[in-house]
Amino acid sequence: MSAAEGPLVVGVDSSTQSTKVLVVDAATGQVVASGQAPHTVSSGAGRESDPRQWWDALCSALHQCGDAAHEAAAVSIAGQQHGLVTLDGHGEPVRPALLWNDVRSAPQARRLVEELGGPKTWAERTGSVPGASFTVTKWAWLAEHEPEAVRSTAAVRLPHDYLTGLLTGLGTTDRGDASGTGWWASAREAYDEEILAHVGLDPALLPRVVRPGEVAGTVRDSHELPFSKGTLVAPGTGDNAAAALGLGLRPGTPVLSLGTSGTVYAVARQRPADPSGTVAGFADAGGDWLPLACTLNCTLAVDRVAALLGLDREAVEPGTDVTLLPYLDGERTPNLPAASGLLYGLRHDTTAGQLLQAAYDGAVHSLLGALDLVLDQDADRTAPLLLIGGGARGTAWQQTVRRLSGRPVQIPQARELVALGAAAQAAGLLTGEDPAAVARRWRTADGPVLEAVERDEETLSRISGVLSDAAPLLERGTGGR
Repeated sequence: MSAAEGPLVVGVDSSTQSTKVLVVDAATGQVVASGQAPHTVSSGAGRESDPRQWWDALCSALHQCGDAAHEAAAVSIAGQQHGLVTLDGHGEPVRPALLWNDVRSAPQARRLVEELGGPKTWAERTGSVPGASFTVTKWAWLAEHEPEAVRSTAAVRLPHDYLTGLLTGLGTTDRGDASGTGWWASAREAYDEEILAHVGLDPALLPRVVRPGEVAGTVRDSHELPFSKGTLVAPGTGDNAAAALGLGLRPGTPVLSLGTSGTVYAVARQRPADPSGTVAGFADAGGDWLPLACTLNCTLAVDRVAALLGLDREAVEPGTDVTLLPYLDGERTPNLPAASGLLYGLRHDTTAGQLLQAAYDGAVHSLLGALDLVLDQDADRTAPLLLIGGGARGTAWQQTVRRLSGRPVQIPQARELVALGAAAQAAGLLTGEDPAAVARRWRTADGPVLEAVERDEETLSRISGVLSDAAPLLERGTGGR
């Protein structure tokens, strides 16, 4: 490890599949140590994880960083959004956490929207129309299907809250992650008592919302952790808000993230409220907003299609009229939680490589369809689209996004932007800076720009037509859920 120019900070990304830790020089942004440990996710009727895995993975990843973690002056944890963590009176999980991509609460989501005034009312109150991903619908599902678990619950947390609480011994969250629950009133920036009463959740069970830049607590005594006692703990936030910090985003700059899920978002000055439900009106981890659209099926779905075809993920071929909607886990955008994958237009001369390209096209179509709704009307539609996430390094993903967006595409060279954003938040505690300004000083968004190509209107129109025609079939699903 080279000598650091400034104090060291730790940024954590506790995602669906693993926990990643970066130890970063707060002065330069240099990553001086890193660690990673996996999680497991159930593959049955829903998507669940034991939260204690996340803690074990965090401890393992931190110890991989050696002495650097012990020297850190501040730490911040970013985590997967929406997950429902229920704790008993001793702080132990009552049951495995219901994750963001568990869509069993789709009936409860529909019922809640109807019972509390409809989509427009929800959008105005909370910034979003809740779907099956949102925490409030998962709590409603739990109350209906596992009432004993609800009766045993003494605290309700989001994934990043759970880990931050184990560090500090306190119950805290931040506005960015709280805005994805469905029970946080974005206009008032406070918990919505009427929604909580409607779903039978005592607000005393919820964490305190820590303000941006406020210290959430300090690391308490723990023989499991390499931190020094008294190390500052930042508020933390959800993964997308952390990635926005990690990029140092300025308002209006569009981001497309290619991971297990796909997302498009941009920082906005105005509070979003989309009654269609396509755009979630999240808060960011600062004082602004983060309108965002998310798809459930992105890199994992396309990789699954490649595996079924026996192809490398890059083995795409052009020149196809086939349409493949890779909705393998249901879908959130468009809102089709019961859907499965759909293949249309198969011919004798269709090749496996063309089928794979069709899967890429179907996945990217869903994301780009939401991009115009995410951006303000006066946003520059010719500015580069920042492409991040695991898929951003893949040539097939890059070329598909270029061809279907018609925009230049910039690929930041910095890796692990969620953990970097958390590190920037921790650094901001020490320097008094806006964390996004810290990330800009670290030049995290620097990277090559791929020039724009002509937008493939024919493919976009064909996919939209198939989706429209097949909507009734997709809404009914397969009957297996």
